[in-house]
Amino acid sequence: MRVISKRLGVFFLLTLPASGSLLAQQQDPVPQAGITVTAAPMPAGPEVKGIISARNDDKMKVTAADGTSTIITINDATRISAGGGFLGGNRGKFTADSLLNGLPVTVKTLQGADGLVASQITFRNNDLKTARMIRNGTAQQFDEQTAATEALRGRMADIDKYNIKSTTNVYFDTGRAVLSPTAKADLCATASGAEATDNALMLVVGYTDSVGSDEYNQTLSEKRAASVINYLQQACHWKPYRMLTPTGMAESDPLASNDTPEGKAQNRRVSVNILVSKSVDGM
Repeated sequence: MRVISKRLGVFFLLTLPASGSLLAQQQDPVPQAGITVTAAPMPAGPEVKGIISARNDDKMKVTAADGTSTIITINDATRISAGGGFLGGNRGKFTADSLLNGLPVTVKTLQGADGLVASQITFRNNDLKTARMIRNGTAQQFDEQTAATEALRGRMADIDKYNIKSTTNVYFDTGRAVLSPTAKADLCATASGAEATDNALMLVVGYTDSVGSDEYNQTLSEKRAASVINYLQQACHWKPYRMLTPTGMAESDPLASNDTPEGKAQNRRVSVNILVSKSVDGM
């Protein structure tokens, strides 16, 4: 619609937009095509092998044979599977509830912003079966061992005094927690001998020489004890329920003087003590 007026000799042209044009101005602009934002994939992390030594919600700690521990996050994308062994090659999928303390695992990881994230966790069916038995107090499938194991647990429950039947020391290089071939052979020989001792338990204690700070030596002695325990259970087949709580004693209780290299070598050790409670010794 146009309105033309003549006032003071000047023409004013007023132009009103058409109704369709006005509606167009009031509408929102046409949205742009949708944009999808994709997060960059996490880079691959290291493969971790060891025993699950702790679980807490979506995290687990895996302790390797050399005593080092790695914290790994588990999420909904983590694939968990088992295969081989007693169940004849079954490679079914499992939930995180199957990740029990004491279970040997192989973990493929990704490097996340807050640490390692498990992309795949695998284990052997036989190992899962054993871990479940241990969790359930070995109540099933140990055949003739079952009754003896439960009886032993009952007799040992409230007793803290033992007879030491034997002690085996294995030795380590300076600052290391890695077992030597000689140490590995000695540990399995000790486990075999202990099997012949009725009601025998093991107490593993780690030590260091005087080199390093107190905090460093405490951690190192604990790593050495963990390395020995892992090998006894994995390679020498010593049952976890026959193992007392291990400890690290740093540089305390030396076998020899730390003033000489020879003395320090004797002090860099883990002692494996075969114990029998005084209440059942000789039964």
